[in-house]
Amino acid sequence: MSYADAIHFDPELSQGARNAVRTCLRIRPDEKVTIITDYASLEIAAAMAEQVRLLGAPYKKWVLEECAGRPLAGMPAAILADLETSQASIFAVVAQANELGSRMQMTEVVNRRKIRHAHMVNITRQIMLEGMRSDYDAVDALSVRLLDITRGASVIRARSAAGTDIAASMNPQYKWLKTSGIISQNTWGNLPGGEVWTTPGEVNGVFVVDGVVGDYLCAKYGDLKNTPLTLRIEGNRLKEAHSANQELEDEFWRYTHTDENSDRVGEFAIGTNIGVRDVIGNILQDEKIPGVHIAFGNPYGDHTGAQWYSSTHIDVVGRKFNIWADSRQLMRDGEFLL
Repeated sequence: MSYADAIHFDPELSQGARNAVRTCLRIRPDEKVTIITDYASLEIAAAMAEQVRLLGAPYKKWVLEECAGRPLAGMPAAILADLETSQASIFAVVAQANELGSRMQMTEVVNRRKIRHAHMVNITRQIMLEGMRSDYDAVDALSVRLLDITRGASVIRARSAAGTDIAASMNPQYKWLKTSGIISQNTWGNLPGGEVWTTPGEVNGVFVVDGVVGDYLCAKYGDLKNTPLTLRIEGNRLKEAHSANQELEDEFWRYTHTDENSDRVGEFAIGTNIGVRDVIGNILQDEKIPGVHIAFGNPYGDHTGAQWYSSTHIDVVGRKFNIWADSRQLMRDGEFLL
C-alpha cells in the first residue's frame, strides 16, 4: 500500500473536491481517472480521490516522489502510460524549479487523447476553501458572455492605478478560449477556473505586476503589492523589467530569457472567477481574479493556433483594472460592467 493511501483529510476539503469532480470535470461512473499528486498535496488528492470513489469510477493515484526524484527530469513513463487509458485526470502538485517540461509531456498526452484534465499546480487548502467553492455555472456563463465580445475585438486595452497601460492587438487567426472551470475534452483547464484567453497578435505598453508572478517564482516571492515588478513590452517582447526587489527582477529576467521566445507574450487573458476578490499570493487562484493577466513564453498553440513555441511559460497578474474591448468598456476598477 502506498503511503498516500493511508492519508486522512479534513472534511472541509470535500466541498471543493466535489466541485472539481462533479461540476468541473463531470466524471461519470464508467470513466477511468488518473490522479497525480506529490507528498505536499496528499491531503487534497485524498479528498479528490474520495469524491471519485463515491461516484463509483475506477481510478489510479500516483505520487511523484514514489516514481522519480524531484525536481522531475521528465514525467515518469508509468504515469504517462496510465494517462493513455483514462478519460479524466487530476494533477494536484506543488511545482518545483525546472519541472515545466515534465508537465508539458503530460499535457501532450492529455491533448492527444482528449482527456478532461484538471490542472491544479500549487493547489493549497486556502484555494480549496475559496476558489474551488465558486459557483462555476455562474463563472462559465460570464465567460461565455465575455467571449462573445472579445472574439470580435481588434484591440483590448487595460489600465490600472498602479501604472499598467497596455494595448493588445488581436490576431484574428488565433482562437479565444475559455477555461471557466467547466472542463471539456477539447481544452484542459486549471482549477480553480475562471478566465478567457488567447495568444495576442501584439502587445505594447507597460504592465505593472502588483499581484503575483507564476511558476515556481510565485511561492518564492508571493504577493508583490509592496514590491511590484514593472515590465515594458514592445512588439510583443519584454524589453525591460524593474523592481525594488533586485532578486525578483534578476530571476524574472533570467526566466524570460531561457530561449528565443521566452520573452514573447504568449497569452493574454481576462480573469472571470467572480468568487475570488483579491490576491492571495498563489498564481493558481490569483490569475482567475477578475482583471487582466498576461504570460510570457509558450502560447499553447495546440489550442490557440499560434505557430511558435517556447519551453517556458510564466504568468504575471495585476490588480483592479479598467478594460476596454475596442471602444466598449468591460471593467472599471476591477468590477465587470457586463
